[in-house]
Amino acid sequence: MLLRTADEALIRSRSWYRSASVWAALILALASALPVLMAPHTEMIDFPAHMARYAVMLDHGANPWFAQYYSFEWKWTGNLGVDLLIFPFAKIFGLEAGARIIVALVPPLTGIGIVWSEWALRRRIGVGTLLGLSFIWSPMLNLGLVNYALGQALALIFFAAWVEMGPRGVWQRAMDWRWLLLLAAGLVVWVSHISAWAVLIVMVAGADFSQRLGEGWRRWWRPALTSLPMFVPVIVMVLIPGTSSDNSYGRFWWLYKKSTWERAMRDTNWLLDHVSLWAMGSAIVLGLLLTALSMGLKRWKGGWWFLDGRRWIDGRLGWAGLGLLILSWVVPRHISGGDLADYRLITTGLMVCVMAIDWCPPWWVLSAPAGLYAVRLATTTLSWQEDSRQTDEILTALNYLPEGAKVASVVLTPREFWWFNKQEHVGGYIVIRRHALVNMNFALPHIHMLHVKEGGPGFADPSHRLLQSIYQPVRLDCIRPAYHADWLLYVGAKVPETLPDHAQLVWQGKDVLLAQLPNTGIVPDRCKKPRLPDSPAQRKIDAKLKHMPDLKLEGSANPHPPRDDD
Repeated sequence: MLLRTADEALIRSRSWYRSASVWAALILALASALPVLMAPHTEMIDFPAHMARYAVMLDHGANPWFAQYYSFEWKWTGNLGVDLLIFPFAKIFGLEAGARIIVALVPPLTGIGIVWSEWALRRRIGVGTLLGLSFIWSPMLNLGLVNYALGQALALIFFAAWVEMGPRGVWQRAMDWRWLLLLAAGLVVWVSHISAWAVLIVMVAGADFSQRLGEGWRRWWRPALTSLPMFVPVIVMVLIPGTSSDNSYGRFWWLYKKSTWERAMRDTNWLLDHVSLWAMGSAIVLGLLLTALSMGLKRWKGGWWFLDGRRWIDGRLGWAGLGLLILSWVVPRHISGGDLADYRLITTGLMVCVMAIDWCPPWWVLSAPAGLYAVRLATTTLSWQEDSRQTDEILTALNYLPEGAKVASVVLTPREFWWFNKQEHVGGYIVIRRHALVNMNFALPHIHMLHVKEGGPGFADPSHRLLQSIYQPVRLDCIRPAYHADWLLYVGAKVPETLPDHAQLVWQGKDVLLAQLPNTGIVPDRCKKPRLPDSPAQRKIDAKLKHMPDLKLEGSANPHPPRDDD
């Protein structure tokens, strides 16, 4: 017993900077910034719209065009991470460069949180860390939900610090002040994003629950008491108007939740993403099976070889991962006006589950999860470079747009494509560089802080998104925002067959065109009625999704509610 205690003390005293595995893992974590560093533009779907919001927010009504087109109502909500950081970064580096620097910092911070969490728990780096790194570039980060991504990174870092202040950590002398750390962590992470705040609570509660399992069932309530300091933001949500909103599961929620699991590691390559997801699931299941078999053999025959009663899943992370995955089925899809609240918990829950795998094999075995991460990172980096070339082509249209232009943007997003359409909110650059009115902003009343004063009803996200089959003809004659704008910017891999009435083509590039519009303010009567499907493929799609409103309407926007703006 004394020998075991001495060994544990020796392990705790190890310095991270003397461990080659820690340095290798940190290098891999820092490499996660490569997509941002290697591409000229930040190729996250929603991020141009976020930068447009930052531009209006930072302008304070000084620009006459912004003052005419937009208003901004500041609200203290659990979704302000980058919105607060952009103030000093934009002042020092400028808006676009400052936002880009913040985005470049988020992936490495997430990786550092993953590495530190395993080191704090087990004082070594194993399979769990290297598998977890593949979740840095999750669908949430690719979508551009940067406030959540920042909050998730902070949650991992605060969790690791909390472990270090525990009875077996290097900062155990400060254990009496753990509640103060959790109090500050709860406020900081909640301000960044409310879903990341939930992740932190579950991780701390799961770790504490695992450590108290041996104390008997009568003390299982203590993890809730440990997490209590992190619930201070609940007081803020109750007292300050605008910090909470209606929640909903959406229509046919069970079909949606099932489909999000298939997309838990969605990026640009269908085969790679599915292989990665199956690899992660197999690793988790294998860890659970080995744990059960090892504990069973230990009780039956006193153990055998490596099945000597050891646990291959660290309960301090395993219970938290299980809790997050259960919550992904329980929580609504829409929370506080935002979308994909449960989708976030799937990706994070799987990340925490693989981090729980407690196995440190030889380096040649560790090269497999490291190689998977490297391949996924390279795929994302190359994808960003290709998408940036397309963004450069689209931004050529700005040479023909005057200051303060009213622009109706239309972006074709085929239903059949697996990869993300990174150009959906490219119109945000027009807001930033031309102080324009564009219909792709997150600006729904009572949900977002940004509001649009002109452009007619619905001149906001998702009115710019043309969601249809790739086999269906692209017809822009019934794009309703086009009749409230002076310019039309179309982005899509398919050439449109029709343009809005009296539109004059000004410029056309690869997969993009710019047309001038008369801005009559009157939508033709023919555009107010649904049209029949245009092909057998479209009829088949509409039959499956007939419960969705306005799906058959030419030029209709995405029938789903908008994503959370961060």
